[in-house]
Amino acid sequence: MELRRVVVTGLGALTPIGNTKDEYWEALVSGKSGAAPITYFDTEKFKTKFACELKDFDATDFLDRKEARKMDRFAQYAMVASDEAIADSKLDLEKVNKLRVGVIWGAGIGGLETFQNEVLSFAEGDGTPRFNPFFIPKMIADIAPGNISIKHGFMGPNYTTVSACASSANAMIDALNYIRLGHCDIIVTGGSEAAVTIAGMGGFNAMHALSTRNESPETASRPFDATRDGFVLGEGAGAIILEDYEHAKARGAKIYAELLGGGLSSDAHHMTAPHPDGIGVIAVMKNCLENAGVKPEEVDHINTHGTSTPLGDVAELKAISEVFGDHAKNININSTKSMTGHLLGAAGAIESIASILAMEHGVVPPTINHEVVDETIDPKLNLTLNKAQKRDVKVAMSNTFGFGGHNTCVLIKKID
Repeated sequence: MELRRVVVTGLGALTPIGNTKDEYWEALVSGKSGAAPITYFDTEKFKTKFACELKDFDATDFLDRKEARKMDRFAQYAMVASDEAIADSKLDLEKVNKLRVGVIWGAGIGGLETFQNEVLSFAEGDGTPRFNPFFIPKMIADIAPGNISIKHGFMGPNYTTVSACASSANAMIDALNYIRLGHCDIIVTGGSEAAVTIAGMGGFNAMHALSTRNESPETASRPFDATRDGFVLGEGAGAIILEDYEHAKARGAKIYAELLGGGLSSDAHHMTAPHPDGIGVIAVMKNCLENAGVKPEEVDHINTHGTSTPLGDVAELKAISEVFGDHAKNININSTKSMTGHLLGAAGAIESIASILAMEHGVVPPTINHEVVDETIDPKLNLTLNKAQKRDVKVAMSNTFGFGGHNTCVLIKKID
């Protein structure tokens, strides 16, 4: 069967460096770091005392106070970002066939703070099981798309993809397939996460995953730098409106870009470490190129997973060199996690948004905080270090990998 074309008609971003897509973009281009000392709880006894928190965000500025109290922060973030994306798309919700509008969302963890606080309250009590009646619906990862659909009456496919840090990219690929197979006209997709909590920081510290650069938080996320020592935890949400091309054209929608294809693979190697030979990462990029019908030499820009971990960064760049060969040196490679930190399940969404906006503005955001050359990295690669670079981006790739060996890759094209 002939596959339908799928385009992006709306964007929403709630990030540690900007609470709207426009603020996010301005911060990306200027190379702004979102890392700072944690304000949510006392970090005196923690190995890592900083993260990329949202700034000046109050859910009640966007949501009814009673409704906001029924949601974990990850669900609040999903509502805010998706509302921005829907508004940006200029969809007439009175005219669309809501049976053909879905919500497919990504969250690697879901309501971690809710779970943490309910268990702490129980442990501090007398053993009587007194739990908030909203404990379960606040905690479950699928409540975010549920809430979005309930608010707007969207009655198409509705679920959450959970594949750790690859979750929102998985959601985008599922959404792409539902539309191009003709099952839906529009899908609200993306992801959200709110893991800057006592349990989140403590858990990642216990596995030695986080940077401990407490003396200089703003420089702690330093992908590709020889002195990198772990990732910086972030939070927030990214929302993308995907739409059938003919449907979007018929209503005169602004089209940001076309989502050409996606790739999926598994390392089948280790719970948290990348495969040393990058077999899964090589496979996912090749799968994505094939799925999208794109030749390697057509790719202009890659937003890498680039978490700032000693093993992961090198493995991914070696895989890029393997897949793209001599053309790899012509690609603007970057890691926007150097600014936002790692948003876990929301990473794929906000990084795809960064690449879409790079297409729109003809500028690739930088990989900030690079100071010391890593001799194990190919010096011919253009890692877009420290300053944004002008570039006519016609085809962009975004990589996202998750604990458990989950690999996802999406390809986005400037609309003709």
